[in-house]
Amino acid sequence: MTQQETVTVKGLDFVSLQVRDLEASRRFYTEVLGFEALPQDRPESVVFRTEGGAVFALRVLMVDLDAVTRLGWGVGLWFATPNVEALHERVVNHGGKVVKPLADGPFGRLFVVADPDGYQITFHQAD
Repeated sequence: MTQQETVTVKGLDFVSLQVRDLEASRRFYTEVLGFEALPQDRPESVVFRTEGGAVFALRVLMVDLDAVTRLGWGVGLWFATPNVEALHERVVNHGGKVVKPLADGPFGRLFVVADPDGYQITFHQAD
């Protein structure tokens, strides 16, 4: 590649979280948060249906999560939803851990949950 050639990044394509208990995390993301798991034949991961943008998945551990004090430090995962208040109510009713309650933020109304491994996930209103 010459100095005159440009490299273009088209956008985020794939995001995955490594989890301690894949089945427990699958249940949390489907039953508490309402994600839809796609059918697949890979026992080491769960891939979820998303509309546009990056694919989101969970996978078995590739690193020692117990060697760190906090997972995902410095990384923000934000998911858009057309009805953030209804999702917040669903999470609360299913016993999900809300770490930041509904509030107005830089991109509209939002809240933050912690998944079974402690990853913090933000959901924000997007019509």
